[in-house]
Amino acid sequence: MERAQMKTVNLKRIIPFFGLALFILAVGVLYHQLHTYRLHDIIVQVNAISPARIGWALVFTVCSYLTMTGYDMLALRYIQHDLPTARTVLTAFVSYAFSNNVSLAMVAGASVRYHLYSAWGLSAVEITQVVLFCSASLWLGYCALSGLVFTFQPLSLPQSLHWPLSTMQPLGILLLALTVLYWGLTLWGKKPWTFKAWRFVSPNWKISGVQIVVAAADWLLAGAVLYVLLPAPFPMGFAHFLGIFLIAQSAGIISQVPGGLGVFESVLLLLTPAALDVPQVLGTLVVYRGIYYLLPLLVAAVLLGIEELLRQRVLYTRIQSLAAGAMETLFIPLLSLVVFVGGAILMFSGAIPAVSQPLAYMNSELPLPFLELSHFLSSLVGMGLLLLARGLQRRLDGAYVLALGLLALGIVTSFLRDFDYGATAVLLVVLLVLLPCRRFFYRRASLLSETFTFGWLVAIAIVLISSIELGLFAFRHVEYRHELWWQFSASEAAPRFLRATVGSMALALGVGIARLLRPAPYRPAPAGVAVPESVAAIVRQSPSSTANLALLGDKQFLFNANRQAFIMFGVVGKTWVAMGDPVGPPEEWSELLWQFRQAASDHGARAVFYEVGHEHLHFYIDMGLSLLKLGEEARVSLDDFSLEGRARRKLRYIHRKLVKSGYGFEIVEPFSIGAYADTLRAISDAWLKEKNTREKGFSLGFFDPAYLQYFPVGLVRFQNEIIAFANIWQSDGFHELSVDLMRHRPDAPNGVMDFLFVEMMLWGRARGFHWFNLGLAPLNGMETKDMAPFWHRFSDFVMHIGDHFYNFQGLRAYKEKFNPVWRPKYLAARGGLSLPRTLTDIGALISGGLKGMLLK
Repeated sequence: MERAQMKTVNLKRIIPFFGLALFILAVGVLYHQLHTYRLHDIIVQVNAISPARIGWALVFTVCSYLTMTGYDMLALRYIQHDLPTARTVLTAFVSYAFSNNVSLAMVAGASVRYHLYSAWGLSAVEITQVVLFCSASLWLGYCALSGLVFTFQPLSLPQSLHWPLSTMQPLGILLLALTVLYWGLTLWGKKPWTFKAWRFVSPNWKISGVQIVVAAADWLLAGAVLYVLLPAPFPMGFAHFLGIFLIAQSAGIISQVPGGLGVFESVLLLLTPAALDVPQVLGTLVVYRGIYYLLPLLVAAVLLGIEELLRQRVLYTRIQSLAAGAMETLFIPLLSLVVFVGGAILMFSGAIPAVSQPLAYMNSELPLPFLELSHFLSSLVGMGLLLLARGLQRRLDGAYVLALGLLALGIVTSFLRDFDYGATAVLLVVLLVLLPCRRFFYRRASLLSETFTFGWLVAIAIVLISSIELGLFAFRHVEYRHELWWQFSASEAAPRFLRATVGSMALALGVGIARLLRPAPYRPAPAGVAVPESVAAIVRQSPSSTANLALLGDKQFLFNANRQAFIMFGVVGKTWVAMGDPVGPPEEWSELLWQFRQAASDHGARAVFYEVGHEHLHFYIDMGLSLLKLGEEARVSLDDFSLEGRARRKLRYIHRKLVKSGYGFEIVEPFSIGAYADTLRAISDAWLKEKNTREKGFSLGFFDPAYLQYFPVGLVRFQNEIIAFANIWQSDGFHELSVDLMRHRPDAPNGVMDFLFVEMMLWGRARGFHWFNLGLAPLNGMETKDMAPFWHRFSDFVMHIGDHFYNFQGLRAYKEKFNPVWRPKYLAARGGLSLPRTLTDIGALISGGLKGMLLK
């Protein structure tokens, strides 16, 4: 099991570097293709693209993104869920604008859809179906269009590739056959498809037919955007060009490089006939990137920014507030991505010579040191934004303030450097979108405290390598000399590139060294040692009775900076399981939760929060965690508790019966528990033997005299013999009571537990407590449909197996007799296929290992 986990972790680390290797290979191919050209040739071709061609490209881009929304509309029709068109279009557009610019596009698109569609009322099951339908649609359209193009307009492959096939026609026939086979299965295959625990219902033949047509049209329009930008007359028909475009796009997607950057371009140039003008094609690709990728991303950011402004001025209904919360969760990574793109633009523009006409005026009017400093600072600002984007993703307030400052500085330096209107406009839009979002960035943590994931490091490396390669290409005609470093002239751009590159690398290196010099990451102390007095002191001040689980002695603790709050947790494998919400003042929770997640990440583990309450779910949603309902907690109001009335007649009858039979109740204070330890242990051992079970832990107490000495214990006596006992958890401020261990002798009469509960509630009411917590009724309200996510089905399986041991269904029915108020409890963890493993680890932690899970 541990070996499998290590393989998974290693695979996660390898994938980003695999993408980086492909990117470097693609850059090498591009450099070889362009070795006889100059940057000026490409810039001339970019400027030669007419406004009419740009206009047509914009039209086809709009049509392409509108067509992509058809995936979601068909998916909603497939799952038979009605949703207003405007909401569907917004969700689909933001999803594709985001996923087209990052690696792992399916995962990114699924995350966007989860946050928005869940706010619009779709269940996790339905969202899963929508994501699978849209992903299948994308590749169905590819198969259909590629099959037609490769079959009837076969593309000849270069002999330099040494492929066994000379043309793409055999592959085209295969892809076309797969498309027809899929449609045929939906036409004649009425029965659901079953795979292990999953059951798939295929769409009807009408939906599948439209699905193929819409997806093929999407690919067709995406190719048309690039084709209309190419110079006319272009010596290649659209069908021939479309074949090259489809191959290049698939290579970019498979590479997992963000947006297929470099890979798409290199494959396209490799397959383009040698007779074509390479600078023309590459110049067109630059404009295509801006129109089809960056422009929709900026529009999506602006739309969400406008939504945030409206949310601050308009009073929303409950449903709208839920939607706004989903927008917020989605908005943060999108903002982070947009800021990252802004930094990349500054890095790229700093690597090439100025091309604007007003530069001569700037040279004559502004002092040379001012121009040199503007260029140098512009590149440093670009690298700074790349680094700060990670802090924005993690909601650091310092990252927000610095990002605003750097964006403002970048706007000024970019404009003064060479009147770069494009970069200036992009940075201005990013700044305006970021300005009203101050409330999202509330974490007062060090910028150096956040770890860069392998994916982030690779993304920064790709931008840095690209800017260096771009500069080397732009100044390839300049012979390198040591004197270049010290040449300062308005007409000498190569020295400025060298200095800016070294400055950017020095900034990145400085941040890296500072991170290496920071204090060592938190290492959890071994569990089982004595509970620190600082933990007990915080527990005594907590309004939650479940905070007393910290006193079991089987947990580890992570404190916040001022040691006023802590998280109690256990470690099993690669899972760090926090027990409940943090203990301490709620205003101390936010940074502590992020600190816990970061500590787990530093050790290659995943952070999980078990049995968290609904009052503070926004903390976990902010961290991008998924929520799984575990059950509901029963709380009885003691302010009006009594045995009078029709609703309590059964409890009243049992209580009076045992009192008349000679049973009594008493409270033993903590300092006197030692005298009763042997008797209570004998009762506990007999109870475990009768139930054919063994001690648990973590979320459940176990018999330990040292642990019991923290609490008062309620005893039931008969003829001076102890028949049953329960230790009583108390919270601060007489807010809540609860019970942990509750055990009785095998010969105890029926109803002894009811008697003990009633006596403890009456005792608590007399002392001024407001609530009695009966604990959790596990796994209530789980989805068990055919298409339910595997972890819901897994939990349902656990419920039925566990019911044999713990009678979960009977537990809820038993608690109902006290007329409690139910409130939900959740598991907050990363979604996806890791959840079944997470649930298994939690079960092993509670049961003392996998063996304990199976052997009660």
